[in-house]
Amino acid sequence: MIRTVLHVEVWSDVVCPWCYIGKRRFEQALARFEHRDLVSVSWRSFELDPHAPRERDADPAGTLAVRHGIERTEAEAMRARVASVAAGEGLHYLPDAGGIVNSFDAHRLTHLAAAHGQQAEVVERLFAIHFLEGGWIADPAVLVGVATSVGIDAEEAEAMLEGRALSLQVAEDERLASRLGARGVPFFVAGRSFSVSGAQPAETLLGMLRQGWDDAEAGASAAAEL
Repeated sequence: MIRTVLHVEVWSDVVCPWCYIGKRRFEQALARFEHRDLVSVSWRSFELDPHAPRERDADPAGTLAVRHGIERTEAEAMRARVASVAAGEGLHYLPDAGGIVNSFDAHRLTHLAAAHGQQAEVVERLFAIHFLEGGWIADPAVLVGVATSVGIDAEEAEAMLEGRALSLQVAEDERLASRLGARGVPFFVAGRSFSVSGAQPAETLLGMLRQGWDDAEAGASAAAEL
């Protein structure tokens, strides 16, 4: 008998405020899912702005206003709304946290963490540093600290960050997102058969899990009949 296992892939960026909200809502959905113990989750890379600077953003609202061609007051209102939604999910964003900063190395770190079976822990830590603690996730020292906090050797993390290791994996994730129709993040894919875009309510994400599971079971049954 073929055992059904549902693989869920989540494309996100650790500098995306809606992605952290989506992560919490997905966790709520997964906790309610009847087959949650038979679900595997992979976090895929997606850079909102591959050309973002590595320097810390001292004025997130101002940067947002310039990038979207809106007034500063509009940008501040947008950030306040996102922070309010996040608070509803138990995430208390710092007022000046969450600025636009380059996340490429952070994505490379998540791939290194995956090889060590620690990807989920590293993704959560990166989100928390960026939005809850006001840390600088483009700082190699910060990234090495994240790596060592989950048991990855500091020298291995430093060597990865000093070179271009795992760059191709980040690029491949982004190409795959495009092929699957992702236009933004978060982007959830269950079993490569059913997808949901955006930080949708937990109920919607639970529906995705159930649909993905039904599709996976149907596929397993068809395979068993061959």
